[in-house]
Amino acid sequence: MYAYLLSLLCGAFWMLLVQDVPAGAALDRELAAAMELTPDIASGERLYRKLCAECHGEDGWGSTGGEYPQLAGQHRSVIVKQLADIRAGNRDNPKMFPIVEESQMGGPQAIADIAAYISTLLMDSFPAAGEGDRLPEAEVLYRKTCARCHGLNGEGNFDLHYPLIQGQHFRYLLRQLRWIRDGQRKNANPDMAALIRQLDDADLEMLADYIARLEPPAEKLSDK
Repeated sequence: MYAYLLSLLCGAFWMLLVQDVPAGAALDRELAAAMELTPDIASGERLYRKLCAECHGEDGWGSTGGEYPQLAGQHRSVIVKQLADIRAGNRDNPKMFPIVEESQMGGPQAIADIAAYISTLLMDSFPAAGEGDRLPEAEVLYRKTCARCHGLNGEGNFDLHYPLIQGQHFRYLLRQLRWIRDGQRKNANPDMAALIRQLDDADLEMLADYIARLEPPAEKLSDK
């Protein structure tokens, strides 16, 4: 009887461990694995065209209306993190979740391959911007609020998984800024969320407009 009760307690304890650890541990493992693998660009292109191009476009430019972001030229580390976050349930994206499931996309190698291919795509030279009527004020706000992590020109940081945001579509930027401020994007950096929480809609529009106008270096831009 004692042995039976002990087995039940051990089983219950193991189930608690499994329930408490999963998402973070699984995410960390997948991130680490995908970042350490040597990517296959050709495989990444095939997977991208099969799974991603319908929404993000063959060139990775997304949509000027902001429904889909420009992915082209993004840091490989950022794409890896976002895919892993969506797959682990750390970022809500109902449309993408079925696509990034391992049964559809594949394991860490597939994530590494897709991310590497996206990072090679040349960016849209003419992203959609806003009204452009508060740019001097927006520059001051950007340097105060965003530049420490995303860089003076929105170049991001590969090692810290901070996205390149220069040349991103205005409407997409604005929606993400609002979601981060309002707590709707679960995987947002807490420090960034705390800063943005102090800003109203007019400030966020001004920031999104300024960021959309930050020009990537010439070698990252398409001549189309």
